[in-house]
Amino acid sequence: MSDHNEDGQSRWWALALLSVAELLGMSLWFSASAVVPALKTEWHLDDLTAGWLTIAVQLGFVAGTLVSAFLNLPDIIKTRRLFAISIFAGALTNAAFGLYAGGPSSGIGLRFLTGVFLAGVYPPGMKIMATWFRAQRGMALGVLVGALTLGKASPYLVNAFGSSSWRNNVLLVSVLASLGGVIAVLFISDGPFALPAARFDWKQAFKLLGNRGVRLANLGYLGHMWELYGMWTWVPVMIRASVKLHGDSATLAEVGSFLVIGSGGLGCVIAGLVADRVGRTIVTSWAMAISGTCCLIVGFLYGGDPLMLLIVAVIWGGSVVADSAQFSTCVTELGDPRYVGTALTIQMCMGFLLTTISIELIPQVLKLVGWRYAFVILAPGPLFGVLAMLRLRSLPEAVRIAQGRR
Repeated sequence: MSDHNEDGQSRWWALALLSVAELLGMSLWFSASAVVPALKTEWHLDDLTAGWLTIAVQLGFVAGTLVSAFLNLPDIIKTRRLFAISIFAGALTNAAFGLYAGGPSSGIGLRFLTGVFLAGVYPPGMKIMATWFRAQRGMALGVLVGALTLGKASPYLVNAFGSSSWRNNVLLVSVLASLGGVIAVLFISDGPFALPAARFDWKQAFKLLGNRGVRLANLGYLGHMWELYGMWTWVPVMIRASVKLHGDSATLAEVGSFLVIGSGGLGCVIAGLVADRVGRTIVTSWAMAISGTCCLIVGFLYGGDPLMLLIVAVIWGGSVVADSAQFSTCVTELGDPRYVGTALTIQMCMGFLLTTISIELIPQVLKLVGWRYAFVILAPGPLFGVLAMLRLRSLPEAVRIAQGRR
């Protein structure tokens, strides 16, 4: 394709529209987690059971990505169609949670189904974006992941200023997600770098794991994911408890949770811009070093000045997801271009499966050592990730990353 196609205004429209659609569609992810305080009262939940409302989404996403990867769905089905159908199906399932969930059993089951459908939103959205950008791909995917990070944070804002009824707030999130589906149907298409639909090849799932560069990028991603969703799931719980202990308002905790998770949106954009200029392995390593440090210190601010807690938590929120898009960009640059969708889906499948362990582990550690040290258990993840990315940087194939910047 010509440079003219890549540099035209159409790709910036595609970036804007797809980012908005992802933001709205991915608002479904934490729609139940945001209303956990009300659910704990109404359904008599403990922290462990409440955590399963998030773990169920992770497991559903893993199940959805497994099916999608082995059937090569993102590469053999029109991506826009898969993207839009998945958003609408997820919105309907989330609405069913708001209307009919009467306890943890039905609620966890519906959250699992929501996760299954979100597997058709996140990886296909990244594949579509990759068809619009070759140069500046790290920036573009950074904007996209930043948008979906804001989307995941948005239920906390809805809960802060929305209805006093948790069911109404969940339904409002479904309405927002459906708008994302409408945008996908009416305005989103593949870009000039799209390849013809690939043939079904179940062996691709294993071939991709045999690619040394892709394998190291995935190992870095696993270290990143060990930390990310443990943080996203439990930091709002810690902030609520700390703010309550300090005697401040519940609204402050909800707005603070939105800012902490939402700050990752800005982090993703900045990391994408810098990575295209200085290299992805350097940016991912620095982001994990910063977030890993925050793991170790944030607990010491529990119960103290909410402003200090939120400042550190916002730095953590900005850095913990800043590198996320760069791992995925590395896979698009190092893997077989015909099966980019499958490669991204496998990466996410492995990462999200790992998150279920760290999400489950934190409340267990919390019982033993309290909030001061609960998040320390996440720190080995970013350390492992840094080692994997620095190893990738040293390999000859790393020259294919960020147009030679590694």
